[in-house]
Amino acid sequence: MAQKSSGRRLYRTANGKQIDLDMLISRNELTPAVGNARVNARGDELGPGGKIIRKREDVLNDYYASQPGMKQENVVEKKVDIEQAEWEEDEDGNFIRKRG
Repeated sequence: MAQKSSGRRLYRTANGKQIDLDMLISRNELTPAVGNARVNARGDELGPGGKIIRKREDVLNDYYASQPGMKQENVVEKKVDIEQAEWEEDEDGNFIRKRG
């Protein structure tokens, strides 16, 4: 008899450790992405100081509105109970955690 999948993505590393990718993704959702795109890992546009200017849903809605013939996509919101880290931008334009 086949077992029912729990929906969690658990992977085993080469060293034998297990990694829960769903937890890892949700934990780092608000972390600024690496590069010069000025977005966080979720896709929200970030402004000075790491503040969210436009949410991912707004960016997607604007994109689909500008593309004729594209189907409307319904976004399912997922509640995450994780403490949001505060970020600030240093003089070089890099995002770092706020001190204190």
